[in-house]
Order: sequence, then structure tokens, then C-alpha cells
Amino acid sequence: MNPDHMAMQDSNTFADGGEGGHIASRPSLGALIRVFARIGILSFGGPAAQIALMHREIVEDRNWLSEQTYLNALSFCMLLPGPEAMQLATYTGWRLHGTLGGLVAGLLFVLPGAALILALAMLYVNFGGVPLVQSLFLGVKAAVLVIVIEALLRISRRALKMRFHWWIAGLAFAALFVFDAPYPLVVVAAGLVGLLLARPRETAPPDVLGKAVPLRRTAATVLVWMGLWLVPLLLLEYVLPGHVLGEIGRFFSVLATVTFGGAYAVLAYMAQEAVSGYGWLTAPEMADALGLAETTPGPLILVTEFVGFLAAARGTNGTPDMFLGALGAAVTLWVTFVPCFLWVFAGAPYIERLQHQPRLKGALDAITAAVVGVILNLSLWFALQVMFASVARLPMGPAQPWIPDLATVDWRVPVLSAVAGVLLLRFRMGIVFALAGTALCGLLLEYLL
Repeated sequence: MNPDHMAMQDSNTFADGGEGGHIASRPSLGALIRVFARIGILSFGGPAAQIALMHREIVEDRNWLSEQTYLNALSFCMLLPGPEAMQLATYTGWRLHGTLGGLVAGLLFVLPGAALILALAMLYVNFGGVPLVQSLFLGVKAAVLVIVIEALLRISRRALKMRFHWWIAGLAFAALFVFDAPYPLVVVAAGLVGLLLARPRETAPPDVLGKAVPLRRTAATVLVWMGLWLVPLLLLEYVLPGHVLGEIGRFFSVLATVTFGGAYAVLAYMAQEAVSGYGWLTAPEMADALGLAETTPGPLILVTEFVGFLAAARGTNGTPDMFLGALGAAVTLWVTFVPCFLWVFAGAPYIERLQHQPRLKGALDAITAAVVGVILNLSLWFALQVMFASVARLPMGPAQPWIPDLATVDWRVPVLSAVAGVLLLRFRMGIVFALAGTALCGLLLEYLL
């Protein structure tokens, strides 16, 4: 017999009914650890695949949550800033074993991929300049373009439900690509528009809204997790004023509060700031980072760990420092994922009530629509940076669009992107295999032509 099922039989049952569910089996903490350790190791393929994997493990195979509870939790997590799949894992653990269960599930979902990204970042810093490695990564960069475009199409189908959502997406793209507007400002503006245009409806009855949660408990949760998030950053600033580790902490803390819509939504903002603003890495290295994150388990936002490692490892003198890089990766992980626990633990008790707030839902729908424009900006930015050796913003009055130097085009990139498109879109090949295939094609082009 499956040991997880044995653990379920030895445990009590608990009512999972307030949201239309049925009686579900409550697992032991040991069973929760085993299942989420497996999920963390097998969570390849981005958020859609990860959410499907958790649904099979948690709802279908073990009946730990009802279908309705799982869907309500997924809707809630998709409205939060940060990686929705990791937050869904955290909510599941919280629902089953309180705060300890949420910590266990969330950490096990992240740590396997984080350890692998750290190892790959160390190898990249030492060997990324080798011609063989550069040729392999050329194919990876080309495949990443297709992956991002596929994400754009998938999210746009879900997000653009009304005509004014299309307008929001278009304006968000223009603000970012043409006028170089700050990404957080675009998110806030979209949310305000959605809030103002939302249509109020009749308030749901109390039995649907569920049991009220004491505000004192929520305030205590917020204070504890805000302290865990920000106090280490203040200590870091005090001990190492002006150090790159403080810059990393500040930048990724801001990022953690505006990552609505998942990792793809924030990549353009992060990439452009890390490349053009801070000079931590180059645009091709940023594309390499995304490619590595696509081929490892865990949330795609782990690409931030790679950026943090490179930023700290190179320091100020350009000589790689692996220990400092590891500290940069640790700071990045801390300020990226501690806020996720804050959002989930503070908001989870309110899921039933949030489902019936039309103005809040309107604001978040508008933010999701803006995310489509953000990802379109990301797609074009990556395409220009990978296909052309020279790309710069061209001042044209208030507009500053990105313009490439056509003489610096690398013809291999569109060829390899076409190969990646066939593998991913025509043959529906998995991301890992498609990336490996285009990497090998890049190597062949380098040595055969």
C-alpha cells in the first residue's frame, strides 16, 4: 500500500465543507513532507504544469482538498503578487497543518530548484565564456523567445475578457516599450482603472461569506512576517552600507510587491533594471538565466536567484567571488519568497470573502490585462536583445522606443527560434527537450558553418 495512503488512514478526517467541498482526509505531517518533497523535485514546466501536478497529487490521488477548495485557492493565489504555484502549495500546507504545514509545503516546493539554480549559476560564472557553452546557450536563447511568446498567447486568452481590457493591455505595452514608464506605476494605474470601472453587485449573504476572521490575528500575522522580511535587510544596510547585497535586497523587495501575473509579467522590468539600471549582467546573460530557470524544477521566479548570484559574485572589481555570490543568491531568495508567505498566511482566511468583492475583482482583472502588455513588451525586448548585437532607446520627444542596429543582426537566432517553434508548438514537445534540441542545433550551426 502507498505509505501516504497508510498515513491518511491513521489520521483523523476533517470537514472541508465551507466552500462547497466534501469530507477530505487530513494527512500526517510526515505524509505532507513526502508528497511536497516529490512535487518540488518533479515541478518542471512552469506554473501550468506545476498546478496540474499538485491537483493530481492533492485532489485526485489523495483527496486532501476538495475540487472547489482547490479552485478557490488557485483563484486567490493568482490574484497575489508572486509565483502562484508556490503560493498554492503554501496554502495547501496551511489548510492541512496550519502555519507549519504552509512553511513545509512552500519551502519544499522551492528548495530543490533553488539548490540546482545555485549550482548552475556557479558553473555559469566559471565556464559561461567558453565558446562551446556560448554556442549551446545561443539555442537556449532562441527557444526562450518562443516560450515567452507562447506564454503571451496563453495569458491573453485568459485575461482579455472585455474590450477595455484590450485597451489596458495596449496602453500598458506602449507605456513600457515606447515611453519607458516604471513597471510598478503601470500596475497601480491599471488597478485603479479596474477599481473605478468595476460594476458593483449585490452583497453575498453571510453564510456564503464564511466565518469572520479577527482583525487582531491578521495584524499579528502581518507584523511578524513584515519583520521577518524587512529586519534582516535593515541589519544588512547597517553592517554593510552601500554594498551590492543591500542593492539586491532593496531591488528584489520592490519586485516582490509588484509581480502580479507571475514571473513572465515582471521579467521585462527586472531584466531592464538589472541590465541597464544596475549593470549586474548583460542582456544575453539575462536570456541565459531565463533558459536555465525554464529547465529546472520550481517556480520560474527562481531566475531572480541567478541574477542575484551574478550581481554579488562579480562585486565591484569583476573578479568572481563564489561566496559573495552565494550570499547574493540567499538575499534574493529571502526577499522574493518571505513576502509570499506573508500574502498567503494573512489572506488565506479571507478567501471566501474575497471571492465576492466585485471592485477588488475588477481591479485585479485590469492588472491581469495590463500583464498582457507587459509580456508583449518582454517578448519584443528579448527578441531585439538576442537577435541584434546593438539595441538602444532612441529619444523622440517624450517617446523613447527601443531601436536595433539592423547591421548587427545574428541570422542564426530566427533560424533557431523557428526550430524551437516547431518543437514546442507543432510537436508539443516538453520544454526541457525543446531547449536541449535547440541548444544542440546552436552547437551544430557554430561548428558546421
